[in-house]
Amino acid sequence: MKFIKENHHGISTVLAFALIPLSGFATDIYIPSLPAMATDLGVSNAAIQLSLLIFMISSGSSQWFIGSLLDSFGRYRLGLTALLVFTFASFSIAMSHNINVIYAMRVIQGICVSLIVVGKRAYFMDIYSGEKLKHYTSLFSIIWATAPIAAPFLGGYLQAAFGWSSNFYFLGIATLILLVLELKYGGESLKTFHPFKMEPILKVYGSMIKTPDFSLGLVILALCYGMVIVHGMTSPFIIEHVFHHSAVVTGYCSLLSGLSIMIGGIISKSLINRPFTKKIVAALTLQALAIIGMMVTSGFGSNLYTLMAFTIVIHMVSGFVFNNLFAYCLGRFSKNAGIASGITGGSMYVLTSIFSYGIGSLLTIKTQALLAEAYLVMALVLAIVFTLFTRAREAHHRTLLAAQQ
Repeated sequence: MKFIKENHHGISTVLAFALIPLSGFATDIYIPSLPAMATDLGVSNAAIQLSLLIFMISSGSSQWFIGSLLDSFGRYRLGLTALLVFTFASFSIAMSHNINVIYAMRVIQGICVSLIVVGKRAYFMDIYSGEKLKHYTSLFSIIWATAPIAAPFLGGYLQAAFGWSSNFYFLGIATLILLVLELKYGGESLKTFHPFKMEPILKVYGSMIKTPDFSLGLVILALCYGMVIVHGMTSPFIIEHVFHHSAVVTGYCSLLSGLSIMIGGIISKSLINRPFTKKIVAALTLQALAIIGMMVTSGFGSNLYTLMAFTIVIHMVSGFVFNNLFAYCLGRFSKNAGIASGITGGSMYVLTSIFSYGIGSLLTIKTQALLAEAYLVMALVLAIVFTLFTRAREAHHRTLLAAQQ
């Protein structure tokens, strides 16, 4: 077993942060290519959008049990294998023009990404503790937000210059480079290996899912990310087919969307010591006003500028709320970091897929007005769930205080 060398902790941490956005890159880099893929493959828009959802469901559902594998067999060797297989799947998609093959490879990519990302999130809980761990976990969603910033921006130019296949060639090459760096500088971070016994593992899963504030926090994460995914699935068709702009413009718009998510995360980190409930309520109020503004202006001034002006505010709040709740959920069960990381990331992806696909199917979003309606429905559900979460969180705090007395 190769363990991380003491003098490699710094570069291993950088590599871990570099791999955390991989799931976002795997979804966002080809967003500007969705219309071109539909045309080139001779399939409907919905069939291409389904490739996004297949990846998310595969990645999310596999994270539920991958956490226990990582806690039992370690992070390193499983992570290396996943990087290698992900590389193969990326090149296979790039060379294929069969939608069913693409679907199959997206399932494989989703499983690989869950192994990689869950392992890297758990890595920080293996290596760090206390304030340093709190500092790093608060950076997770900020680092993750680099994907929706850089990936579609890069993807727009790759689409314009080389076509949609180049997006997946890029994913394969980038992952291969990271695999080589992991082989040289990485190593096992897990210090205590838990026996792989189904009964105690299932008990841990059950206790986590039955914890109200944790489960409600997962739903909030999914709703925040769902707003971003609904925009990513529908905006390329609105921008390119309704507003008649190019894939490069779609990339720039996705760049602005990603930047707004990151800014929300940065603001969240700067306000980390402010009262939790008050800052979330203020953020959700701002988001509601932006959604209403998008709905009102879509009636008389629907264009690229009104679409993106309100989207920036809506996604900035999503990033703000997401960052707060993600750190909360990850830190809720520090003794079982791999399982907690897997359930958090997995549930977020699966629930996001359900919410985004459900809203997309219900409203058939093709205009700015319909996108605003989708945001409004998700915001109303988010407000209700956050109210329930706040009550559960307060009950948990009262239990902790009673135990200390």
